[in-house]
Amino acid sequence: MGLDEIRRRISAAETASGRAAGEVTLIAVSKVQPPDRVEAVLDAGQRVFGENYVQEAAGKWPGWRERFAGIELHMIGPLQTNKLKPALELFDAIHTLDRPSLATKLARQVQVRGACPQLFVQVNTGAEPQKAGILPDEADAFIAQCRALDLAISGLMCIPPEDRDPVPHFRDLRDIAARNGLAGLSMGMSADFETAIAEGATHVRIGSAIFGARDYR
Repeated sequence: MGLDEIRRRISAAETASGRAAGEVTLIAVSKVQPPDRVEAVLDAGQRVFGENYVQEAAGKWPGWRERFAGIELHMIGPLQTNKLKPALELFDAIHTLDRPSLATKLARQVQVRGACPQLFVQVNTGAEPQKAGILPDEADAFIAQCRALDLAISGLMCIPPEDRDPVPHFRDLRDIAARNGLAGLSMGMSADFETAIAEGATHVRIGSAIFGARDYR
């Protein structure tokens, strides 16, 4: 499909849902993508990227940041507490704040550093046991806990179950955000980003539709 087509479809979805042009941030998910594909997207002007693994990102992005100005890097995969320090050095946003132990250790690191990335709480809207994330019924209390630790929460993130209609999950996330005064909604991927935009997404995470299929070999 490619970057230009994704940008066109995002713009059309913004217009169709009465959103302002440019209101939705495209996160190009570059995990496990070969360097030539990522550089082609950088050359086309994309500057916001998502990575799942701290070690992989640390091996790729410092060099590209020297060559391309204005890169914004988002952590969208599970974050282990033992990778927290390098993650804070690499990422401008973390979308996977998903448990009290991580929030506590993150707060300590932020106090030492005196700086904090944008933070999104991951909500497991489908209550899927194999997925990370705070359960919806526990989200309000967890957000309050994060705020008590002086963590500024920017928004929420979810990954709906693959085999279900994503709309109820997007709406659940939007409702949790609204009652907690949060503006950011990180939701929508290659298969459902237009639906997510119609439901209020502020960030969409798109990988294969931009870069092509990943090769995990």
